[in-house]
Amino acid sequence: MYQNKPCDGEKLYEKQKTAFPPQHQNQQPGLEFIMKPLPDSECGKPYRKLEHKIALITGGDSGIGRAVAYDFVKEGASVVIVYYNEETDARETAERIKQLGGQCLLLCGDLKEPDFAKFCVDRTIEYFGRIDILVNNHAMQFIKRSILDISHEQIEFIFRNNVFSFFYLIQYALPYMKKGGSIINTTSVTAYEGNKDLIDYSATKGAIVALTRSLSLSLVEKGIRVNGVAPGPIWTPLIPSSYSAEEVATFGRKTSHVPMERAGQPCEVSPCYVFLASEDSSYITGQVLHPNGGTIVGS
Repeated sequence: MYQNKPCDGEKLYEKQKTAFPPQHQNQQPGLEFIMKPLPDSECGKPYRKLEHKIALITGGDSGIGRAVAYDFVKEGASVVIVYYNEETDARETAERIKQLGGQCLLLCGDLKEPDFAKFCVDRTIEYFGRIDILVNNHAMQFIKRSILDISHEQIEFIFRNNVFSFFYLIQYALPYMKKGGSIINTTSVTAYEGNKDLIDYSATKGAIVALTRSLSLSLVEKGIRVNGVAPGPIWTPLIPSSYSAEEVATFGRKTSHVPMERAGQPCEVSPCYVFLASEDSSYITGQVLHPNGGTIVGS
């Protein structure tokens, strides 16, 4: 019996662009065995999904970024962890990656500064030789009950940290990324639902959605995919550093309008990044995944 063999993932991009020869079948729903060429039913490689890949992950010291780093390493990747000033968290992340048998480079600094973004890319190339996956994940947020309470300084700070830095990293990393590369941007459910106490933060997350969609169109001919992940309420250090103790006690429950009535854990979000970074998502670009506990949002 004929068996369809797994396709060579590295040649998948070119194969997808090949036209099909003229053919027609006179019955529904059709017969696969007479199709030319046969559909590829096994596109995955027979080993770990990210074997030998190099990933640069911002905000990788804790929370979602840490979980993404762990999952990437378990799938065979080496990682560069960029963090702001969380030394203890970063060292713990690096130690766990070492326990998992992975390689990790730690880089500490402020991504609001273009020079540091360039330094991160330069050190990654110097240390690992290339960049296959860029995960723009870092963010800050500050609760303000009214737009009148948001200072001009805060608006500039939040956009420079949450949006401008994404542009800097993409601009510096892109010249080193080759066909088959993946850029993954972390946005938020607030980009779709809004949040009355996080107006400026929500605006930055909406900008990231637009960046993701536009950049995907720009890079599709280069074979570099660009996608996003929009988490709902996830239990990360950003939560207790943003909300009062009383608000933290009810975080992710009914007051947050989450159908599952709980906050998510970083490890419930990180598989989205593995999927988008790997060849499992080879036909997906310009899209956003929504691990948010069941909240229905417009895509």
